[in-house]
Amino acid sequence: MLQKTVEGLRKLLKICGAASLMGMTLLTCIDVVGRKLGHPVFGSVELVGFMATLAAALALPYTHQMRGHIGVEILVQNFSEKTQTIIEIVTNLIALVFFSLVTWRMGIYANTIHQSGQVSISLKFPEHLIIYAVAFCFLVFVLTLLEDIITGVFSLTQNRTHAR
Repeated sequence: MLQKTVEGLRKLLKICGAASLMGMTLLTCIDVVGRKLGHPVFGSVELVGFMATLAAALALPYTHQMRGHIGVEILVQNFSEKTQTIIEIVTNLIALVFFSLVTWRMGIYANTIHQSGQVSISLKFPEHLIIYAVAFCFLVFVLTLLEDIITGVFSLTQNRTHAR
């Protein structure tokens, strides 16, 4: 059940990330044309910044699942499948610990910003909403990492069982 929930969240975040990229493109084009006509879009730089932040965070879980991150495979590909799996588990464990801490601290930071009433400069948009959204994306990423770790460990134990 957790696996299906995480998969559904990854798909939703991927769609929202794509929409954010499209929004950035559209808003930038409208702003450029508007500037030429003497009517720029108020707050466009702020909005594009928010959307860029969201696009990167929203894409993170799906990109990890698709193995779309840059990796040093030239060395690792020469190792046995078992060694590659162990390296992947260890790497994912390190990322899990790091992003768990980052997610936790971002939640605390967003709460602090919320309580202080901090808003963006031009649009007066409550910045804590963006920070909470990024923290949520990181939480889905952490769950994706956990899913990969469990799959890797299961794979190692299955290989050990078949070897006997």
